Amino acid sequence: MKQDYFEVGQIVNTFGIKGFVKVNPLTDDVKRFEELESVFVVKNKELIEMKIEEIKYHKNMVLIKFKGIEDINMAEKYKGCYIKIKRENAKKLPKDTYFIADLIGLPVYDESGNLLGKVDDIYNNKSHDIYVVKDELGKQILLPSTKEVIKQVDIDNERIVVHLIDGLV
Repeated sequence: MKQDYFEVGQIVNTFGIKGFVKVNPLTDDVKRFEELESVFVVKNKELIEMKIEEIKYHKNMVLIKFKGIEDINMAEKYKGCYIKIKRENAKKLPKDTYFIADLIGLPVYDESGNLLGKVDDIYNNKSHDIYVVKDELGKQILLPSTKEVIKQVDIDNERIVVHLIDGLV
């Protein structure tokens, strides 16, 4: 289930005429791009390794100049493409924190061993993440990622155990 690559951004547009692309970052740390020598751009379901020449910032966006992309016409071809990095280039996470990509699809069980569904999505509501768990019938349960609710996340054995408090289901 562990993914080899993580999405860290999406190219949403070009920027200027010198080949920069405007990237919507999909990472908590936008300065993260400065530490990378290259990334993989997903184009037509293929991973294309591209070397980073320069990084700038504009509003909430990251501006990237790739080696070999010299003008707006060349940059235009990558609009809409996602940017990925190898797992080994990802930041090390603190204890009890996980990559969303590793949690999506994991089966979720209550403390009695009953399967509640699988993690379908995760979003943040400012105070903590919310796990969207969906069963085979499409019914959703929203679980806050608090210590009171999320009792065990076992990535290696692909399971999450939760304590259902009143009002959650």
